[in-house]
Amino acid sequence: VQLQASGGGLAQAGGSLRLSCAASRRGYSMGWFRQAPGKEREFVAATTWSVGGSPYYEDSVKGRFTISRDNAKNTVFLQMNSLKPEDTAVYYCAADPSWYGSRRPADFRSWGQGTQVTVSS
Repeated sequence: VQLQASGGGLAQAGGSLRLSCAASRRGYSMGWFRQAPGKEREFVAATTWSVGGSPYYEDSVKGRFTISRDNAKNTVFLQMNSLKPEDTAVYYCAADPSWYGSRRPADFRSWGQGTQVTVSS
């Protein structure tokens, strides 16, 4: 599956940004990872394809970020509120047809291009 991410940009601390990722096919669990300079890629959030499935969040974004999806458009969104400078990173959209809750990048087979998120203090 091909993934096309959009959104991101520059925000002040406490502000909001919204990321979108459109998949070329349906039926994939989708999620977001991020990678800051000099750091490993880390899990942010993910959600299953099926309606009613509970999303997964990395602890540091719980209560601030919300992942949602529009299955009719094969699109997943990441609403990021109360942004902090430590949220600054390149954000990557990922998808997998058989994701089961893993937070490891290796368990997502498809990746979109990264989109830069920069939060100024």
